[in-house]
Amino acid sequence: MKSWILSLLLTCISCTWHTQAEFFTSIGQMTDLIYAEKDLVQSLKEYIQAEESKLSKIKSWAEKMDALTMKSASNPEGYLAHPVNAYKLVKRLNTDWLELENLVLQDSTSGFIANLTVQRQFFPTEEDETGAAKALMRLQDTYRLDPETMSKGKLPGTKYRSSLTVDDCFGMGKIAYNEGDYYHTVLWMQQALKQHDEGEDAAITKVEILDYLSYAVFQLGDLHRAVELTRRLISLDSAHERAGSNLRYFEKLLEKERVAKLLNKTSTITESAMQGGVYERPADYLPERDTYEALCRGEGVKMTPRRQKRLFCRYHDGNRNPHLLIAPFKEEDEWDSPYIVRYYDVMSDEEIEKIKELAKPKLARATVRDPKTGVLTVANYRVSKSSWLEEHDDPVVARVNHRMQHITGLTVKTAELLQVANYGMGGQYEPHFDFSRKDEPDAFKRLGTGNRVATFLNYMSDVEAGGATVFPDFGAAIWPQKGTAVFWYNLFRSGEGDYRTRHAACPVLVGCKWVSNKWFHERGNEFLRPCGSTEVD
Repeated sequence: MKSWILSLLLTCISCTWHTQAEFFTSIGQMTDLIYAEKDLVQSLKEYIQAEESKLSKIKSWAEKMDALTMKSASNPEGYLAHPVNAYKLVKRLNTDWLELENLVLQDSTSGFIANLTVQRQFFPTEEDETGAAKALMRLQDTYRLDPETMSKGKLPGTKYRSSLTVDDCFGMGKIAYNEGDYYHTVLWMQQALKQHDEGEDAAITKVEILDYLSYAVFQLGDLHRAVELTRRLISLDSAHERAGSNLRYFEKLLEKERVAKLLNKTSTITESAMQGGVYERPADYLPERDTYEALCRGEGVKMTPRRQKRLFCRYHDGNRNPHLLIAPFKEEDEWDSPYIVRYYDVMSDEEIEKIKELAKPKLARATVRDPKTGVLTVANYRVSKSSWLEEHDDPVVARVNHRMQHITGLTVKTAELLQVANYGMGGQYEPHFDFSRKDEPDAFKRLGTGNRVATFLNYMSDVEAGGATVFPDFGAAIWPQKGTAVFWYNLFRSGEGDYRTRHAACPVLVGCKWVSNKWFHERGNEFLRPCGSTEVD
């Protein structure tokens, strides 16, 4: 018992830093939940073993007493004529049955409940469940996956097959409903209803599914289907508290619509329904949404044969940098204008694992700068966790920093710290600029090093599906490859921002994406990258 308590305390200590951890934003940290659940399963098995042992003792006692009472009850006086039998009867009723009572009342749950109580305070929260559900919906939209594909777990590059039950699909739809997202409510409630109709066992009823589905369909403007679904609901539960009044309201609106059409008046109801109960995805705040998501799927990449001919591979020695003369890096052109280049074997597996080890305890939800207030805040369009590593954290950080300096020819003295990021479920960073624009001149004022002149991005993992770095403006998509790095300039030589470099990290469909990056700043690089003759050199 003492060893179990020690194990519990160690588990508690190791989990302390996870409080309000937003697990869904980092796959790297979600792995700790696997071990927490494994520990709970072991604790549960120990509880079951204790209960089985107790029941075994009770069963053995019952069988022994059954045989004894059958014998004694057949001839009570003859049985008690033997003084030993009389003594043992008194003893059993005074002592042995009391011991059995204590055994039956023995609480075997205390250890398991204590462990569960300790672990529960570090469990994912409602926010995590909502974030995880929205991540699946984001993947569904970006990669054009229908609910059936998602529910059956038929995703590319997966080693493990996992499916969603009726209750899981209903939970997805309910979360979308609570967020006011009726488009995804319909998709997931339809899938829940489909699986229910196919005979799958479920705790949730068809009535509950139809209740949400009919109203969500109404919110999307499909009155005819809302009526159809509500009638089906009433056929299953004629006493439903809302269905009757909803049906009368829907039918009244349909009649008004019919009369309006007869009078050649424009209907006030928006028809968003298409054939087969499929609905249009609502437009959102991102103007290049379609282009961005197409690139994430590998569609619309503007790599023409003519452009391809201008891209080359070579060995890069950093303009005869002494550190690279003997061991130059393999360099490959990814894009010609703006110029984007990939370097190979930039970080070894050992260096990557060490940097991940250093970063993991410091991971916190990645933030963005509010353009109005200048304050750093979390945002739904950036789903990852990041940490910042300094050179004194470990020699490997200094070594990687200096390597990036040798490769780029830029100084790291005025660069930002090495940022390490791990992407969570459907982890992404929607289209953004790395440099500050004219409407946010004070973005890097506190650093005193000017604007971000260049970005050096290290890929520290392979990604089975998704997770590309895309540039919607000119149609480029760069796929993660462990140990490689990509580099581009955010500013022209004049210091003006190159707005073509607006880029995004696509949602991770399958896999765990780790990256690290270094942002080089203007100060200290005036002579290392001098001004050109024009504003756009």
